[in-house]
Amino acid sequence: MFAVAMLSALLFCTIAATAKEFSMPNAQPARTYPAHDEHPMEKVTVAVDPYDVEYKANIFTVNYRNYGFLPVFFVVTNDSDQPVALAGMNAQLNTVNRAKLLPLTPEDLIRRMSRPSQSTSPRPLPLPLPREKIKGGLKQKTMDEIERSQFAAKAVEPHSTARGFLFFDIAGISNPLAGAHFYLTGVRDSNNNELMYFEIPLEKYLSAPETKKE
Repeated sequence: MFAVAMLSALLFCTIAATAKEFSMPNAQPARTYPAHDEHPMEKVTVAVDPYDVEYKANIFTVNYRNYGFLPVFFVVTNDSDQPVALAGMNAQLNTVNRAKLLPLTPEDLIRRMSRPSQSTSPRPLPLPLPREKIKGGLKQKTMDEIERSQFAAKAVEPHSTARGFLFFDIAGISNPLAGAHFYLTGVRDSNNNELMYFEIPLEKYLSAPETKKE
């Protein structure tokens, strides 16, 4: 009976892990996030929301912090009557120690996360469990999540919001958000004029009251 119980528990865990899928969070208007910078004249607001705590990071199927990555939910709201272009934007996270961190590309993430796919250890139970396709040392589900989670908008239409994740390499940085600033340049209006840069102190995020604790 003990073996049956263990088998049932293993099956439940396997099915649960297989069923979990990444889903992009819905975005609120950028000005509603604690860490934001609003340009009233251009009617464009940028916000960042670090996913640095467990209850937020649980939307992912991968624990990116274990690989030294910090996912940051990046939101751009355009309240003007004209589109704004993001194709030439440049984002940067500057730590208190003046380290300048640039968003990682999917290739950067995959390179760090890739591991040898072969395994010589036998399965503990002679049961055919669900197996996922491995590509480049990573599960296909992980590859898909990396692609789907990225901020990919090239423009933000009038009276709309774009969102997605930027990933930063924080390996070796014990407290990357304290005293850090997020900068964004290269945002252009419909006449191809570059907007003034956006600057967001991350202390706005750290000092904000927690809305959820688990």
